[in-house]
Amino acid sequence: MKKRKISGSALFMYIVIFVTLLTCAICFSLYYGGKTENGAVLWSGVTAFMIVYHFWGRIILGNVTKLFEINQNHWWFKEKKFEKGLYKLLSVEKWKDKALTYNPEAFSMKAHTLPEIAAVMTKSEVDHWVNEVISLVSILFSLVWGEAWIFAITAVFAMLFDAQFIIIQRYNRPRVLRLIEKKSLRAKKKESESPSKIQSEVFL
Repeated sequence: MKKRKISGSALFMYIVIFVTLLTCAICFSLYYGGKTENGAVLWSGVTAFMIVYHFWGRIILGNVTKLFEINQNHWWFKEKKFEKGLYKLLSVEKWKDKALTYNPEAFSMKAHTLPEIAAVMTKSEVDHWVNEVISLVSILFSLVWGEAWIFAITAVFAMLFDAQFIIIQRYNRPRVLRLIEKKSLRAKKKESESPSKIQSEVFL
């Protein structure tokens, strides 16, 4: 079995998680351990904790969703009438290829078939919808540390970050599905033509 190469984006996430987890542990041990009452130390720890929460939560739940079968033919994943106009307004075509990808290999047309890529796109969209929920839930940490407005602002930014990936998947997937349909029609056409060609060759 070929070992999957870790992408630059994934490596960056792991490094950030390690650094912020260490920062969080140091700051919380100093503040809650009674070594200091400096608010800057506390909020440095809280900030580091929230970064770990957002990154680690996304990785963990991204693996959890692999356990469930996702029906890409569900109405939720169908392209809606308003989407083409929206994506044109947002100029998605210009920036969609510049977005960070956790596992670029999963979307490679050289390594995977079009149906496999369409399935990965659906899975990716589900993951980012789950991430939207993760971001909203983060506001509840204000019950522990207060300052709800800070958690609300960071939640909104995190949701906007994931929204770009939802848009990209919903923009690309219909195009991949149309390619699959075209290939299928060509294959059927060739199959229907083959018997007539064989018959004409027999009678010549």
